Amino acid sequence: MKIGVVLFPSKQVQDFANSYRKRYDTKYALISPHVTIKERTEVAEEDLPKVLEYLQQVADSTKPIQLKVDGVRSFAPTNNVLYLKVLPTRELSALQQRLHEDVLSQSPKYEFLPHITIGQDLTDAELFDVLERMRMEQVHFEETITRMAVMYELENETWNVYETFRFRG
Repeated sequence: MKIGVVLFPSKQVQDFANSYRKRYDTKYALISPHVTIKERTEVAEEDLPKVLEYLQQVADSTKPIQLKVDGVRSFAPTNNVLYLKVLPTRELSALQQRLHEDVLSQSPKYEFLPHITIGQDLTDAELFDVLERMRMEQVHFEETITRMAVMYELENETWNVYETFRFRG
């Protein structure tokens, strides 16, 4: 089973992100706007209860997390991905690190750069056009995230919520 762990921002942030994702994100229909904390990971069905128990322990010791979105960036020239920049915090980094330990032990695929994808698979011209237009907008959101969601991937590459865990630290 393929799982991942994400933070979902508020409806306001999701609506803003989706206003761009509808047009610029080829994976728009597969998952709602989110911040990935634990990327796609293969977990054996028999190991899932241990993984969920560990995630509950992590959530029980994690305080609600401040999420600050500040502007739009791109991974170009490496990748033509457009995203809302989430300011890194110690709390986000600590959570991401804990989700790569214990029963979820593995090295992260990429350096942790919290973000909300709003466009991908763009041509160079499209990417730079949208990026320049969005840089003129003041994109700032600040909110408190109180839970994380375990997602699972279906055969058609759609992601669904398996379980959510409330931060209680």
